[in-house]
Amino acid sequence: MTGSEKTAVVCDTTAYLPSALLAKRGIETISLYVSVDGEQERESEIADYAAFYQRLRASQSGATTSQPSIGDFLAVYEPLLDAGKEIVSVHISAGISGTFEAANQARERLVEEDKGGERIQVVDSRSAAGGMGLCVLGASAAALEGANAEEAVDRAERARNELKMWFAIDTLEYLRRGGRIGGARAWIGSALKIKPILTLEEEITPVERVRTRARSVERLRDYARQRHESGSDGWVVQHIQDDETASKLIEDCHEIFGCDPVFTSEIGAVLGAHVGPGLLGVGSVPTDLVVPR
Repeated sequence: MTGSEKTAVVCDTTAYLPSALLAKRGIETISLYVSVDGEQERESEIADYAAFYQRLRASQSGATTSQPSIGDFLAVYEPLLDAGKEIVSVHISAGISGTFEAANQARERLVEEDKGGERIQVVDSRSAAGGMGLCVLGASAAALEGANAEEAVDRAERARNELKMWFAIDTLEYLRRGGRIGGARAWIGSALKIKPILTLEEEITPVERVRTRARSVERLRDYARQRHESGSDGWVVQHIQDDETASKLIEDCHEIFGCDPVFTSEIGAVLGAHVGPGLLGVGSVPTDLVVPR
């Protein structure tokens, strides 16, 4: 058994990796859940993001999100183990979600039932969205090169250690409501109408605040230039309900980095519920960590 036949890579939906890239790399996904006004749905089944945000804006109680069940993990893990594979399962930061813990509980159950759970390695990406996606692609690149699970985990961790990602949002209100505001809490109640720029270092961490959307986008461009100068050209851009601005940033990043992105995508309902529409993010790692040789 060689290459991707040896090691399977699994992640959850909050990486927002494009479906074509998931299929090409053979990466399996496990969906988180989102509820608006008590109606729970799998994130993977929400195709119309505009309709979701319309419901979110109209909701009195807002949205809640939840991690996959242990059964959800078992449904993905068991067929892979039965096929003789090792598994690397990479997930959203344990600092903001119970998904990593649920994955470990599923692993422990499979160990106890003597179903090969010891062949699963669960990785806390300490990130989410594009940052987590780059960690997943690190593990996947190693697997496609013939790595075992331990070696694929090492590549994912190296990608995480090299990862830098900034995102700009329109308002802190959704983060405040959802209780996942982290270190940006100090900015709540500011008399200024600010456009926060944040990062995710296990939890939401403030970077800086600017006055206008145009200025926040320019700061993201500046950051892309810094990442290119540091030699980290494996770049991603993601957004929430802002195709136009994202397209312009992608165009600028093509010029800045001098290469195509690793991927670009729209962030879905689970993270969208916590940050609201209008997010724009950019980040990168060294290309050789996430692209198979």
